[in-house]
Amino acid sequence: MDILTGAQWRKASRSSTNGGACVEVADNLPGIVGVRDSKDPEGPALVFGPVTWRAFVTEVARRS
Repeated sequence: MDILTGAQWRKASRSSTNGGACVEVADNLPGIVGVRDSKDPEGPALVFGPVTWRAFVTEVARRS
């Protein structure tokens, strides 16, 4: 069973709108956050725990 079955993907708010660097995030699944390239939705996805994902997002926002 694929752990990302049922994932609801949304484009990350910081992704570009010109078709370039687009990241999609699925944070609707219990205990995991999926991240994938929107240009390759059938390709590989990264999976993070919620605490790790929050730390990453917090650090990115801090550096922006």
